[in-house]
Amino acid sequence: MMPRLLARLRLAAALLAATAAGHAAVVAGGTVYSKRYETTLLSDPQPLAKPAATLALGRKLKVEEVRGIWLRVRDGAQVGWVFAGNVSESRPAENKGLDGLPLAASPTTATAAARPLAPAAADYAVRRHLGDSRQDLDWLLQTCHAVTPGEVEQFLLQNKKGEYQ
Repeated sequence: MMPRLLARLRLAAALLAATAAGHAAVVAGGTVYSKRYETTLLSDPQPLAKPAATLALGRKLKVEEVRGIWLRVRDGAQVGWVFAGNVSESRPAENKGLDGLPLAASPTTATAAARPLAPAAADYAVRRHLGDSRQDLDWLLQTCHAVTPGEVEQFLLQNKKGEYQ
């Protein structure tokens, strides 16, 4: 039992060191890229600071100062603070999201989109009690649209997520 515990502790220490090394790699004078569709530069290194500018995905930024999880960056005349989790040391592909999947939907025709399910697919849905999937999807979309950006911000703040760490 003791060797297993020691092995787990070594693994945890290695992961912690790797994480710390990843954050330590960004230094003043270095270059990072915005990795969000819109990255907000803030006037101060605080989550609720006044926005100073908004940058598009993939903007090359010069790091002027590092304060823990906050970076003071410059994009030409625009200067501000950004949460380190919102930038990357490598430029993100503009046609792919953070998960590596394409941002654009694949092309299709109106005929293919309007085609009903094959009988086998409809039978499967009945057998698995998935007949209400359309209603489930409608409920999910309605619920998602009901969540406001302010509620998301409050959740991040209360749970110390993202730039509120």
